Order: sequence, then C-alpha cells, then structure tokens
Amino acid sequence: MPDSTEPPALAIRVVETASVRDVDVARVKAAFAENYREANLAYLEKSLGKLAYLAMAETEDGTLAGFALGEMRIVDLPRLPGTAVRLAGLCCVSMAFRRQHLFGKLEVAAISARDVGQHERLLSAGRMAHPGSFRGMASNPTAVPRRGVPLTPWQKEVGIAVAEAYGTAVFDPETFVCHGTGVPIGFPVIDLQTTEEEWEVFKPVDRLKGDSLLGIAWAPTAPEGWLE
Repeated sequence: MPDSTEPPALAIRVVETASVRDVDVARVKAAFAENYREANLAYLEKSLGKLAYLAMAETEDGTLAGFALGEMRIVDLPRLPGTAVRLAGLCCVSMAFRRQHLFGKLEVAAISARDVGQHERLLSAGRMAHPGSFRGMASNPTAVPRRGVPLTPWQKEVGIAVAEAYGTAVFDPETFVCHGTGVPIGFPVIDLQTTEEEWEVFKPVDRLKGDSLLGIAWAPTAPEGWLE
C-alpha cells in the first residue's frame, strides 16, 4: 500500500503562450495571486506575451501545482553572435507543493521546449526582485551582477542585449535594474532566510515601482575575457 504521506504524483505539461487556453490563464493567475501579495495580474498577462512557453505541473485530478514561463532563444550578443540564451520567466509553486524541487523542474521544462541544437556554451538569464530567487544563479562564479565587483563594459553590453530580448522597456546597465511601470509586480511570499550581503545588489531595485534585477550566468564556462 502506498504511503499516504507521499506527495501526489505530478505531470508537467508545456504549451505555447500564444495559444494558451483561457481556463489555464485563469488557473495561472490564481497561482500567481497565491504566491504574491498585491499580485499585479497585468504584469502576468504581459509576461505571457513576452516568453514563448508556459510549463504547468498538475495532479491527476487537474489541480495546478505550479507554473513557469520561459524559452530558449538564439541571440546575437555583443562579440558572441548566435548565442543560445535561456530566458527564465515568472515561476510560482503553490504552497502545498513546495519543497519538491518543482521550481527547477518547471523552469527546465519551459526553457527546453524549443530545440535550438547543440552549443558550446549557454547563457542563463532571469529577472528577480528577491535575493532568494537569485541565490542559485549567484553561486555560479560567472554570474553578474556581483556584490562589490564593478561591471565591465562587455558585461553591460550583454546585459542590454538580454534585457532587450525580454522586452524590458527601461534597463540600467550600471546596476542591471529592469525598471518597472511604476506599480509593484507584487511581493513574493517566501519563507527563506536572506542576508544583508545578498540584498546588497538589490539596493537599486525599487520593488514599489515594479523594478527587478537582471541576473546572467554562463554554463559550463564563460567566454574568454568575461570576468576581466
């Protein structure tokens, strides 16, 4: 007999945002509202129009456990034409399904939905308003921005190109802040301890105005000269 304490089995389904059903949009909005205080649903709707894929984790009875937006795109970055860029978008997991590594699984599902072939290296990108979301990327030694480390001209140029790929209207390459529309995206409900050091790169981010921080990192290694 299966252990009744085991979490319910989940299936991940990926759809193109251009053809997502109204019923799924409504379910995604409900999950977003659960994960964010003062959730800005207009921001979510705009995000659905910017990234190509929506991944949804569902139970056997159709309950939505979480979702993620994202895509892989070939971008002509400064000095690096034809680079494969992972554009991670909004990701939410309902409270009852957290601590099952769903965030990563959903992001991978959305980002890997488009086959762009084999590449020597990949650039991962995300826009974040809380250091808890940036923690994993920040552990990569190639990640920028970094606390106490000035951005190089090349890093700034790449940041501008990635921000444009996201459709960011106003981007500050000196701080890597994606400026918002003047209203909050929402305030994530996260039970996670953070440090003053982790918040330092987020100091220029005004969450009341809907700002976020662009983070980028290379895998498996950075191109020559990236950290110089």
